[in-house]
Amino acid sequence: MTFSLHERLAADTFLVTDLTLCRVLLMNDRRFPWLILVPRRAGLRDFDDVPGAEKPNFHAEIDLASVVLRDAVGAEKMNVAALGNMVPQLHVHVIARFAGDAAWPGPVWGVGQAEPYGEDEKRALIEKLARSFHG
Repeated sequence: MTFSLHERLAADTFLVTDLTLCRVLLMNDRRFPWLILVPRRAGLRDFDDVPGAEKPNFHAEIDLASVVLRDAVGAEKMNVAALGNMVPQLHVHVIARFAGDAAWPGPVWGVGQAEPYGEDEKRALIEKLARSFHG
């Protein structure tokens, strides 16, 4: 079985980069700067499905995504979560939060309507994030 990105993730995100283990995606909602990390391994659903030898790298990539996103957008707080109730493929949400954002202080799920990125804004943010991941 080979890795393929779940269709819901593919529809809602843009590719930022591939790290050693995870594909890094940008959620298409400018209200909340939001990365999604998806381990590029087939059949993973939960954290405990990640092979033991890959867990340290998995956690390091989540930490790296948090630092990169915080630095890129000046976040006041970082939210990290893996729910997987709607999309069964293992993926981790790394969300930059700000006091006064559209969902503050609650969770971002189910709050209002997503506001898609404009083309120039999306391109600039993806380039900035990609440079930070590999810089």
